[in-house]
Amino acid sequence: MAKETVAGLSVVLLLVCAGCAPKAVSPAPKGAQGFYHVVRSGENLYRIGKAYDIAHRELARINGISDPGQLRAGQRIFIPGATRQLPVEIITPIEPKPKGPDSKEPAAPMTEGFIWPVNGTLNSVFGPRGATFHDGIDIAAAEGTPIRAIERGEVIYSDQLRGYGNIVILRHAEGFVSVYAHNENNLVRQGQRVARGEVIGTVGSTGRVSGPHLHFEIRKHNRAQDPLRYLPQLCCLPVSDAVAPQG
Repeated sequence: MAKETVAGLSVVLLLVCAGCAPKAVSPAPKGAQGFYHVVRSGENLYRIGKAYDIAHRELARINGISDPGQLRAGQRIFIPGATRQLPVEIITPIEPKPKGPDSKEPAAPMTEGFIWPVNGTLNSVFGPRGATFHDGIDIAAAEGTPIRAIERGEVIYSDQLRGYGNIVILRHAEGFVSVYAHNENNLVRQGQRVARGEVIGTVGSTGRVSGPHLHFEIRKHNRAQDPLRYLPQLCCLPVSDAVAPQG
């Protein structure tokens, strides 16, 4: 604040410094079409990027974020091509922990209730895939093949996602979640209760795929697990085996 005298009158001039003004939200790239995602507690750029099917490093570049690990709840992240806020906590599992050379896989748990979700051919397994990580398995099958719930549960997501196409997510007991993606059709709605073996969709080729198949995941407390540890054991090789729902 400064004070000057003009013609015998005291005039108070308010001087506002740049540092005192609230910081503006980073503007969207000129001409870009997209949506601002509001960060919620527990989210990070990796999980946000995976939900919207865009690399987290690209999101960091677009939004001028120098440290992708330093997001805060309430922060707005511009997502090119997005049209709505997605429930990242439901869609995207926690980032997998890096395994050391001496790390051992825990013994497979007892899961008598789970069945294979579709009748088809296993053609891609769980784990690292080049520079990315495959959170589930892929089962090739003809368009329209029924997809069945591996266990009774509740539909917590039934919609379409970029990359995944038509996708259904079920919540089961004991912290388990199952994911069914690239569906031709979703036959259940959010909030619906489903029975073990109930048809919840049909195999398709929606999203980013090279042919019709089911992308299937099992998560435990929101961390992706190898589905082959939880489903009825196959007789032979882990890939290119015929699989079929049982029960």
